[in-house]
Amino acid sequence: MIKPKIGFIVYGVHKDGLADPMGAPFIDDALVAGAKKALKAAGLELVTHDVVVASKAEAKECFARFKKMDDVDAVVLFSGTWVWAAHLVGALRDFAGGGKGIVLWTNPGSQGWRPVGGLVMHGAMKEIGLPHRFVYGDYKDPKEIEKITSYCRAGAMKRRLNLSTIGTFGGRGMGQTCGAADPSQWMKTFGVDIDSRDTTELLKATEDVTAKEIAAARKAIQKKFAEKIPEDKTSERSIRLYLAIRKLVQKNGWDFYTIQSFPGLGDEYSATCFAQSMMLDEGMGTSTLGDFNTAMTVKLLTDLSAEPVYYGDLQHIDKAKKEIKIIGDGACPPSLAGKLGPAGFAEHGIPTEGQAGGISVKLVCKVGEGVLARLGRNDGQFEMVITRCSIFEPPAEQLAKRQRECGIPFWPHGFVTAHCDMDALLESWNNEYACLGYGPHLYEELIAFCQQTGIKAIAL
Repeated sequence: MIKPKIGFIVYGVHKDGLADPMGAPFIDDALVAGAKKALKAAGLELVTHDVVVASKAEAKECFARFKKMDDVDAVVLFSGTWVWAAHLVGALRDFAGGGKGIVLWTNPGSQGWRPVGGLVMHGAMKEIGLPHRFVYGDYKDPKEIEKITSYCRAGAMKRRLNLSTIGTFGGRGMGQTCGAADPSQWMKTFGVDIDSRDTTELLKATEDVTAKEIAAARKAIQKKFAEKIPEDKTSERSIRLYLAIRKLVQKNGWDFYTIQSFPGLGDEYSATCFAQSMMLDEGMGTSTLGDFNTAMTVKLLTDLSAEPVYYGDLQHIDKAKKEIKIIGDGACPPSLAGKLGPAGFAEHGIPTEGQAGGISVKLVCKVGEGVLARLGRNDGQFEMVITRCSIFEPPAEQLAKRQRECGIPFWPHGFVTAHCDMDALLESWNNEYACLGYGPHLYEELIAFCQQTGIKAIAL
């Protein structure tokens, strides 16, 4: 889970203890201390600039310092009192060229003239087109603090993606039209390179996996499951494929990846669902069918959440109850199993998909609050659909019946209540897949990520 590193900068011309005509210092040191404490409590790591910025020289020195700090994800400009915008905006423009996030924060209050300092900078930055988030809110208000932290965490995510690589094993799976990627568009929007491989190297890597490696993997995997891992050729191939994928992802320096699955590997060697489940559980962003848009969504949710991500089909939608069943073809992180039972094993494979078979994961996703989201394109332009949701478990006595409804009861199930207009959701959705992330904070962070990358956010 990302913990952003943030530059905290106080600005204002009436500083160094200068008092107003009533005898009170223009800059309230206790207020500044409270603001910093609130940000730290919300999970931000602060790098504080000790000089209150007022002059051009101070601004140049301040922003040059943070510009050179590669591990800083964003800066928070805290209005201490009023300021001459021209003294700051040039240096701020130069800093913004590095693509890091900028939050302009004003804590309300008449004393100190903080709103004046905040609004003059907000206007100056708008005047010259500097992207930023303007927050006018009390540090004691969690909702206002979330406006700051979500933007900073999204900025950290944007920075993490820059210069990263997504790998792809094979080509487009199952005729996916709404998951294909334009490498130039990905580089322009995210700074991400696409590195393509066919599956011959992967198949060779499965052959190179040793018996000792398989034995060690079985021991580690077994801890995630209550039932014994099947001991047959099909299960061995599933484990070999998982180890081979993990090796090649590391060897190639990929930050996340997608895999064709079928037609191809799933028909000729082994279904990929078990390997995908294990990689998801280890915090690796991935997707099936060469679906790049799902892979990016999973990457975002994985890095921004403390829990692994489940992606699967929007298999059934009950508009009246606002209930959605997410059922994936055997790929689900085993650690998401809930109180209805620990993760188990099932056999993957139906006549039209994955005829080679393979073990898959069987579970019902645990209770929690989170989001459903997916990146997609509309007429070639990126957009992301995002809605809040609650994950629930049906009553134990109803579970078997609910699982049989889809005709494939042994695949992983996620039962979700969406908190949105269902007609709007269906009209906006861009694929059969849904990506389920745990954590209510993800909603605002995905919106902020879209704002910083020029993606249209459809926040329902």
